[in-house]
Amino acid sequence: MKIKSTQDERIAKMLFASVYHHYVAKVVKKGRTKEELHRVIQWLTGFDDVTLQHQIDEKVTFEIFFDQANLNSNATLITGVICGYRVEEIKNQLTRKVRYLDKIVDELAKGKKIEKIMRRSE
Repeated sequence: MKIKSTQDERIAKMLFASVYHHYVAKVVKKGRTKEELHRVIQWLTGFDDVTLQHQIDEKVTFEIFFDQANLNSNATLITGVICGYRVEEIKNQLTRKVRYLDKIVDELAKGKKIEKIMRRSE
């Protein structure tokens, strides 16, 4: 699926910290914890709590956030629709990574087990 390059650029320049607080609010509202959120973010990015907090404090963009991340090799197993787009069809690599993050946050908020969110290749 093709997403307009202006949208890709907007996503790249968006501050991770500005979205992170929405992620926390979303999962907590649905009965999950900030620690569970951190666990799935760590699975996706390789960031421990200290590194994640540093990303927030430094107000890095999504572009920098994912440049510094060590994306989990099983992230490509994340599929489905998020924000009206099929994740696996998004051409822009950064936008796809951001949507991977959006998707696992959605799954956490919807009550999916963490073990299922952290895809394992069988």
